[in-house]
Amino acid sequence: MNQYKYWKIIFDFILSIILIVFLIPILIILFIIASLDTSSNGIFCQKRIGQYGKTFTIFKFKTIHEQTRVCSKVGQFLRKFKLDELPQLLNILIGDMSFVGPRPDIEGYYDKLEGNDRKILELKPGLTCQASIIYRNEEHLLKLQEDPLKYNDEILFPHKVKMNLKYLENLSFRNDVKILLNTLLIILK
Repeated sequence: MNQYKYWKIIFDFILSIILIVFLIPILIILFIIASLDTSSNGIFCQKRIGQYGKTFTIFKFKTIHEQTRVCSKVGQFLRKFKLDELPQLLNILIGDMSFVGPRPDIEGYYDKLEGNDRKILELKPGLTCQASIIYRNEEHLLKLQEDPLKYNDEILFPHKVKMNLKYLENLSFRNDVKILLNTLLIILK
């Protein structure tokens, strides 16, 4: 078994504490902005598939207005710069997620994998991964499709599975740092 898996847990815990402490003023401000912008509690909670196929509750800042069900300009800004994902630092701190790993999906995808593909479930879901870098404009890409669900199920999801299996096979601190730096560079562009 890859020893880095154990060091990864420690790395995730320590880095999440440091970032939460450092970002607490920004997290509070973004919570207030998301609450006012969506006319609701500014935190979005949803069940996702986690490590070993167990469900957990993911946290995000809300970007969709409660009554209109439309993503506001503020919500679009939060999504563009991935600020809506910052509450997932809590998911990392409590051990449901990692900084790098397959993005957590809703039921019906990772939990339905078969054969060798199920190895992905050995990993904790991540805040970022190679697939989220490549498909950073996934929402836009799906809007261009005649049948977005079919495109996701037949093209995008299988490609993500392949990338995540490759990540598992090459699990290392070096790869995690590379993915984190690439994610930061893309967000800051």
